[in-house]
Amino acid sequence: MLTLLQKLFIKDNGDANVKRRKIGMLCSGYGIFLNILLFIGKYFAGVISSSIAITADAFNNLSDAGSSLISLIGFKFAGMKPDPKHPFGHGRIEYLSGLGISVAILVVAFELFRSSLDKILHPESVDTSYLAMGILVVSIIVKFYMFFYNRRIGTKIDSAGMKATAMDSISDTIATFVVLISMIITKFTGVNIDGYTGILVALFIFYAGFTSAKDTLAPLLGTTPDKEFVDQINDIVMGYDKVHGIHDLVVHDYGPGRQFISLHAEVDGRDDIYEIHDEIDRIERDLYEKLGCEATIHMDPIQLGDERVTQLRSETAILMKNIHIDVTIHDFRVVPGTTHTNLIFDIVIPFEVKMTDDEIREKVQKLVSEKRDNYFTVIQIDRNYI
Repeated sequence: MLTLLQKLFIKDNGDANVKRRKIGMLCSGYGIFLNILLFIGKYFAGVISSSIAITADAFNNLSDAGSSLISLIGFKFAGMKPDPKHPFGHGRIEYLSGLGISVAILVVAFELFRSSLDKILHPESVDTSYLAMGILVVSIIVKFYMFFYNRRIGTKIDSAGMKATAMDSISDTIATFVVLISMIITKFTGVNIDGYTGILVALFIFYAGFTSAKDTLAPLLGTTPDKEFVDQINDIVMGYDKVHGIHDLVVHDYGPGRQFISLHAEVDGRDDIYEIHDEIDRIERDLYEKLGCEATIHMDPIQLGDERVTQLRSETAILMKNIHIDVTIHDFRVVPGTTHTNLIFDIVIPFEVKMTDDEIREKVQKLVSEKRDNYFTVIQIDRNYI
C-alpha cells in the first residue's frame, strides 16, 4: 500500500533530499491514519469488555498518532533551506522530533503503569468477547506492518524519527499480544489478570521509549561516524598521489544529508605548494560529489626521503604502544641541535586511557629517554573522533 502511495504522490525530480523529506512526510501521514483507526477499534473493544489494559492500549495508539504528527512536522521543518541564522540548515529538527516521540512514549508508559496499579488494587470484571479479541488480532497485524515499513523506510532514508516510530510499533505489537493472551486466560480460567497485564504492557512501552530516547539523543550529543563512511572518505582522499596519509578526521553532523568534515592530509614537504593546493581542492570537490559532504582539508607537510627520520618515526611509533596498543602518532618531525634533538609529533590517545595530559607527556619522554639519550619530545595530545 505504501509503495503504491509513493508512486502516486512522490515524483522524482532529481533532488535526493527533497524526495527523502516527501517520503518521510508520507509515511508519517500514513501512520497518523492507521493509528487513529486503531484507537477507534481498541477504544470500542475496551468499552465493551471493560478492560483497562485494552483501553490504555487504545490511548497509546492515540499518542502514537500524535507522535507521527510530530515526525511529520519534523520532516517539514528539517527540509527548510539554510538561512542567515541557521547556516547549517535545519536537519537536526528530525532528531528533536524523534526525541519528542520518545518522551511521549515514556509518558504513556507511566500513565498506563499508574492505571494498571489502580486496577490491581480495585479489580473489576472483564468481558472477554470474541469481538474484542478479534479487534486485538487485527491491531497486532496492523502494528507489525507499521513496524516493518517504518524500520525499512527509516533505515533507507536514515531517519531517527522513523526509527523511533518503528520501535514504538514493535513494542505496541508485543503489548497488544500480551493483552490478548490475558483475555484468553481470563475467558477460559476465570482468573482476572488485566491489571497485571497492564503493568507488563507499561514496562514494554517504557523500555521502547527509553531505547528510542537514547538512540535519538546520541546524534544531538555527537557520536562517532559510521565506519563505512570513514572508509569511503579514506579511500577517496588516499586515492590521490600527493597524499601520503590522513589524520584528525572529524565529522560534524547537522542532520541527515548535512554533514561537514575536516581532516589533515599529509603531503611531501618538498613538493610544490601550488600543485599540492590544486590537488587538495580537487579532493574537496570529489568528496562533495561522491558523499554529499562539505570538506575542509588542512595540509600537513612531512619529511620524506630521509632514512633517519623514517627510522625515528617507526621507532617512536612502536614505543608509544607501551601507553596503549591503539596509540598512533602523526606530524612527525626531527629538529637536531648542538646539545639535543627534538622529536616533534602529535600523539592520538584513545579515550580508554585515563592518564592526564601531563602524565602522558611525562610517560612519552621517559620512553624516548630510555631508548635514546639527549632526545626530547615536543608533543600535541589529540583524541580520536572516529
